[in-house]
Amino acid sequence: MFWAIVPAAGRGARFGGEVPKQYLEVAGRSVLAHTLDALLSHPRVAGAVVALSAGDPRWPGWRELAGKPVIACVGGATRAESVLAALCALPIDVPAEDFVLVHDAARPNLAAADLDSLCAACDAPYAVGAILAAPVRDTLKRADADGGIAATEPRDRLWRAFTPQMFRRGQLTRALAEAAAQGIEVTDEAMAIERLGLRPVLVEGREDNFKITTPADLARFAFEVSRR
Repeated sequence: MFWAIVPAAGRGARFGGEVPKQYLEVAGRSVLAHTLDALLSHPRVAGAVVALSAGDPRWPGWRELAGKPVIACVGGATRAESVLAALCALPIDVPAEDFVLVHDAARPNLAAADLDSLCAACDAPYAVGAILAAPVRDTLKRADADGGIAATEPRDRLWRAFTPQMFRRGQLTRALAEAAAQGIEVTDEAMAIERLGLRPVLVEGREDNFKITTPADLARFAFEVSRR
């Protein structure tokens, strides 16, 4: 069994509007509720720690969902700070060598089969950890300062990183703490682990495990929900 960490302290500035995107409603429920359902409905997820902004007025105060514990803690100004705070808020009986899942609050369309594949990758002997991702399939262009095309970049062996990302509690705590101490802002958990000289595994996941960043993404998720 694995605990899940959900950093949800962001304000969603890129999305726009007064309501943070994790609290926008789809089919009568918040995006965050859909995300937690996708995680906690999986038989190998033991519970979740949600990192919130201080005094979050929209947090419903959940202590349990799907019959599993939900713990809230105060996150930080960055994703890495929120994840580190959530790691510290995990129950004390979660050993340092246990794997934990880190999943975006605004990535609600996670498939159980993808979570199966991620867990299987970390079941391997001596596994460092793994992330869901997808190979880059579009042609990549590098822009110049004027917005023109400066070059076409090779896409061989390039992947787009998704979540969940899965690492051992102690190792991830150390990786994030060391990056913070050196003033390095890591954009995902894998980057912190890579800085330790370790090589997480890429696990190909579904393309519809998208992050809600724009109103169009929210409409897409509403469509996905309507198809269920």
